Amino acid sequence: MLYLLFYQTLGIILFKYITFRSIYAAITAMIVGFLLFPCFEKRLKDLQFKQTIKEYLPETHKKKNVPTMGGLLIIIALIFSIILWNNLFKPFVWLCLIAITGFGIIGFIDDYIKAKLKNPEGLSERKKFISQITVATLIAAGLYSMGFSTELYFPVFKNIHIDLGYLFIPWAVFVIVGTSNAVNLTDGLDGLAIGPVITTSFVFLVFSYIAGNVKLANYLHLPYVSGAGELAIICAAVIGASLVFLWFNTYPAEVFMGDVGSLSLGALLGTIAVITKEEFILAIAGGVFVLETLSVIIQRYYFKYTKKKYGEGRRIFRMAPLHHHFEKKGWEEPKITVRFWIISIILALIALSMLKIR
Repeated sequence: MLYLLFYQTLGIILFKYITFRSIYAAITAMIVGFLLFPCFEKRLKDLQFKQTIKEYLPETHKKKNVPTMGGLLIIIALIFSIILWNNLFKPFVWLCLIAITGFGIIGFIDDYIKAKLKNPEGLSERKKFISQITVATLIAAGLYSMGFSTELYFPVFKNIHIDLGYLFIPWAVFVIVGTSNAVNLTDGLDGLAIGPVITTSFVFLVFSYIAGNVKLANYLHLPYVSGAGELAIICAAVIGASLVFLWFNTYPAEVFMGDVGSLSLGALLGTIAVITKEEFILAIAGGVFVLETLSVIIQRYYFKYTKKKYGEGRRIFRMAPLHHHFEKKGWEEPKITVRFWIISIILALIALSMLKIR
């Protein structure tokens, strides 16, 4: 909106620069978040949107009277900042907005069933998965229909890339849905998921900016994607909105993110990774999400395998996802969270090093 008004209409060059708009997108998201939180929290409490606790969770995890759906605040601040600072003529921006709102709606329905209808299981796995596949397919098909490159690129090996053709659509769906659920699985402790979201968003702020700049992309042997620079502004807005949420979500949390936040943020990161052609960088930068997801998969299939072979199910972890394993070992919640953040920062640095290791 401001890009259209001040640059394209009034010719003020400052508003052309992605770096300038990125900084103020982050600041805008933060201001909106801090201004809205007091009345937002009160409204959630008035509506009795409180997390329904599952009985099998560790005792330290069972927190009562804390409102959920805090992710709505992130979405509101994020969308407002995107509309204000992005070039809305770029189709990538609208695909990101579809990811945020589409997965946000799915998460909202899930949270509503848990919090208001007092059903701790929420939306059934089948309905949730089909809904996610539908939204992700819409995004992937939109990219394919606009002639988006279907080539798959790999870090380090600059000359190796594979043309997926029609398989690009299921691949993109896999990345978007997988990332969405991975962030959702990680959102189990105060501040745990939002930290890696911030570090991963910073990594993709850098990669998006480079991918959208033909000179930098060619110099660093990255795939050039015209218009991808606008995604850097979205990543900056995510960082701003996430920092506000972290202010109130840090231990002990005043509000929980809920599926409305985790599913939408994960889907957005997945969408940005697909557009910038850096899906494998996402796996590195978002390694905490990958580890959390793998812990669930390993635990589930090992339990099924041992139950079939020995007549009783056995477990590798004391509990999955991984953060619950450390809770069961007696680690304090802040210690788990901060150590996962440290790992996330290290992984972000490794992901950024891939700019030159190629």
